Amino acid sequence: MPRATRLRSHPSNLIRVMPAKGGAIRERAPAWGISPVPDRLRTLGGLENGMLWSSLGLSLLVLVAGAFLVPGLSLPQALLAILVGGIFGNALLGFAAAIGAEAGVPAMVLLRAPLGRAGSYLPTGLNVLQNLGWTIFEVLVIATAARALVHGPLWAWKLAAAAAATILALVGPIGFVREWVKRVALWVVLASLAYLTWWALHDAHLGALWSRPGKGGLSFWQGVDLMVAMPVSWLPLAADYTRFSRSGRGAFWGAAVGYFLPNVWLYALGAILLLSRGLADAPSVISAIATGGIGAALALVALGVDETKEPFANVYSAAVSLQNVLPRVPQRLLILAVAGIATAGTFVVNLVHYQDFLYLLGSFFVPLFGVLLAQWLAGNRDAFGAPEIRPAQIAAWLAGFCLYQWLAPVGPASWVHLVDHTHPGRGAIGGSLPSFALAFVLSVALTLAGRSTARRDRPSCA
Repeated sequence: MPRATRLRSHPSNLIRVMPAKGGAIRERAPAWGISPVPDRLRTLGGLENGMLWSSLGLSLLVLVAGAFLVPGLSLPQALLAILVGGIFGNALLGFAAAIGAEAGVPAMVLLRAPLGRAGSYLPTGLNVLQNLGWTIFEVLVIATAARALVHGPLWAWKLAAAAAATILALVGPIGFVREWVKRVALWVVLASLAYLTWWALHDAHLGALWSRPGKGGLSFWQGVDLMVAMPVSWLPLAADYTRFSRSGRGAFWGAAVGYFLPNVWLYALGAILLLSRGLADAPSVISAIATGGIGAALALVALGVDETKEPFANVYSAAVSLQNVLPRVPQRLLILAVAGIATAGTFVVNLVHYQDFLYLLGSFFVPLFGVLLAQWLAGNRDAFGAPEIRPAQIAAWLAGFCLYQWLAPVGPASWVHLVDHTHPGRGAIGGSLPSFALAFVLSVALTLAGRSTARRDRPSCA
């Protein structure tokens, strides 16, 4: 075979094989499709997984989310809610990452095993909508922050942010980690956040803040749900990246610990910033940093540039999710299509109410993962040999969703008003843990019942 580059085709995959120094052959798969990733291409170790998820956790939106916990909760209550929600949410993320590493397939393909091939199309559609929505929201946040710091037309910053996210999505997760995160992004962002942490704490009077009571309007368990929401939002995306991992253990600890540390850090920092600076609302945190001096402004610039990784992840996962339904369409074409739709959306979508719709979609994914984990533990792991549909498992998932909405309605105001009169007491207990538990238990119970019935109906050998 000549030393020129060769292309080797495989259903839904494109592998580029090229000569390396010394005649060795090196393979890369930036656009690997829905079939299991072979061992030779599973190159991400535990440290690299940790760096990937730490980078994804270092986000301006996480900082702003932490500010929503106060002053409704006192600072001690907010920090405890951050810890409890962080442990639960990141444990779920770790399990999702480990399952993806063991199976070697994207997240939406994994759902064929518990829900059936056609049954996986519903969460696929929801996940594509969610990823498009978050891409639009992230691009708008980046463009708004850039205009506040550097000025210029907003439309130009929208196009620049969308273009950066598209380029990263075309590079793929392995290239993203090794060329961007490992070499540049993680270290610049860590330095920026270290400065912002000092800037927030050096005159914060923590003793006074610690003893200040909460104003109410937010219960402890609602605070836990708010913390859980961030790692849980990655559950339907995790396997898209960890399928390139060398081991399930490395993927679990890399994702769980890697995302937990910046998650807790930034949620706590956001809460302290709002209290110490006497801000009126959570979005004011960004403005306070922008006007906090040259050091804070430079840190915000670094965070704004790095924020492009968030829409990258959403564009990439939306394209990979679509391959669950359209496996023969090239991944790069789907990336360009998703990026184009999201970019257009930044000019026409009103995000005042759209974010509420995204939260409604997100409430589907906690109980959905309960079903996936239950079926994985029960041994139903064959994504490509699954039946067309498994209605019992879909029912377990939707029962968990209904319980979530009954306990803690989230979504647009019209939806919340529709279900509001049915819940037993807003904030009495959050929706995340109970909905996960119900879906998990129902999934296991229905599986055991089905196996018992099958054994009873099996013809006797006597």
